[in-house]
Order: sequence, then structure tokens, then C-alpha cells
Amino acid sequence: MQNQQTRQLTQGAMMAAVFTVLLAISVYVPLLQIVSSLFLALPIAWYSAKYGGKASALFSAVCLILTFIVGGLLSLPLALIHIPLGLVIGLSIFNRKSKLFMFMGASIVLLISIIVQYVASIALLGINILEEAMTEMKNSFEQTSALMESIGTLPEDYNENVIQFLLAMETLMPTWLVLGVFIGTWVLFLLLLPVLKRLGTEVPAFPPFRELKLPKSVLWYYLIVIVVSAFSEFQPGTMPYMVLMNATVMLQFLLFLQGISFYHFYIKQEGWPKWVTVIVTILAIPLQSFTSIVGIVDLGFDIRGWVKRAHEFKGK
Repeated sequence: MQNQQTRQLTQGAMMAAVFTVLLAISVYVPLLQIVSSLFLALPIAWYSAKYGGKASALFSAVCLILTFIVGGLLSLPLALIHIPLGLVIGLSIFNRKSKLFMFMGASIVLLISIIVQYVASIALLGINILEEAMTEMKNSFEQTSALMESIGTLPEDYNENVIQFLLAMETLMPTWLVLGVFIGTWVLFLLLLPVLKRLGTEVPAFPPFRELKLPKSVLWYYLIVIVVSAFSEFQPGTMPYMVLMNATVMLQFLLFLQGISFYHFYIKQEGWPKWVTVIVTILAIPLQSFTSIVGIVDLGFDIRGWVKRAHEFKGK
């Protein structure tokens, strides 16, 4: 028992030192800060995966204190993103949860961390990052318009197209945020989980993408959104319009993924080589509308079952 506690303290001190070094690089070394910040959650994830909840909570508190000592208040936002992320990854491994559970949990925690810090920056500092980004984008388009007008190459509908583009960007900001968080979490998993595996931690694996099957309720939500869109005339810029547009884009994206998943399933059933999967996946991007329809049909009519039965019949 004494040896176990000593080893836990020793490994905790070692991981705290690793976290402190990565944090210091992320704050003070410009050329390496992008790489080091990507691995900032690694020490927390490793320790949490090994020792569970109570020890991880204490370890996280120590890391927060070290963050304040090493980097001051300006480094706290970075730590408040990566420490909860590392906790979710490590505790999911400790409790033997699936990789899908880990991914969803990490994405939700990352999203909450970003939203909380965004609200705090407005309430405490009076800084609205999104508004400033939109203002900078608008100024950039205005400068481009002035330059094109000065050399006589300004299209007639340029300003109208810019206004529509900026409105779409502002309206779909929640969707871009959610998609960005999920993509960011996936990238972090690609970096962190192989390292954890090399360090002796048992890391769960995702099920094959071809087995992705969304709940059928997604289809009903999409039908509701289509009906509401057809029989309503919400004004652009209003909250109902924003909710409807974001729901539409998110559901279309999910059905697009369902369609690609069916492509992968069908290629596997046919026994075609892997390069066919790569090409079909790339071609699915410009054929997004058709792929979404395939996803709708797959979700609504279970065409995978038909494909399986057809192959079983051929096998007989």
C-alpha cells in the first residue's frame, strides 16, 4: 500500500512537471507553442487513466495552480480547455468506456469550455471575439471593393453578394463552432491516443466507419425542418431564422456522413480494394446533395439489410 502511494505521488509529480514544461513552451516559445499546446492534455489524460477520479481531481487542481504560477492569468484559458479535455479522455479509459463515448464527452466538454470562456471574455473584459472577427472580415471586403472599383473591375453584384455571405457566416456561426469543435477533438485524438498507447495505456478503438448508423429520429427531425422551412417566412437575422438554418445545415451534414458510411459498407460487402473507398469518399464531397439522399434512403429504408441479404443469396 505504501509503495502504491509512493508510486502514485512520484508519477503525479512527473506528469505535473511534464504539464508545466508543455505549458511554459505554449506560453513563451512562439515557434513551438502550437505543437506543445496540442499535447497539453496528455499528462492529465495519462494520470487520469491510471488512477481514476479522486486522484485526478487533486492532480488537476495542482496543474491549475502550476498554470497560474508559470503563466499567470493569461495562461488560464489554455489550461481550462486542456485540463477538462484530458480528464474526460483519461477517466473514460479508466472506466472502460467506448471510444465513441470518449469522443462525444470530450467534444461536449471542449464546446462548453469555449462557450464559457467566450461569455467570460464579454462579461469581464468587454471583448467579443466573434464580433471583432466579423468586423475585420467586413473591413477586408470593403477594402477589396475599393481597390477593384479604383481599377474598374468591380462586379455589379459584388456588394450584394458580400452582404449575403456575411449574413450567412453570422447566421451559421453556431454550426461552424460545433463542427470545428468536433473536428478539433478528432485531430487531438489522432495525436494523443497513439502516444497514450505507446505509454502503456489501453486505448479503445472506434468501430469501423462503415458501421455508422444514425438514429431514425434524425430523419424525423429533418422532415420537421423541411416542413417548417416550406410553410414559414422567417426574416434573415432573426432568432427563428438562425435556429432553422443551423438545424438544417447540421442535419444535412449528419445525413451526408450517413451516405458516406453506406458507400464504405457497400464497398466492403463487394470486397473492392481500399483505394476505391478513398476515391468514392473524395467524390462524395462535390456530390454532397446526392450523398445526403443516399443517407436518407439508407436511414429510412435499411438498404444495408437488402445488400446483406443479396450477398447471402449469392453465397448460397
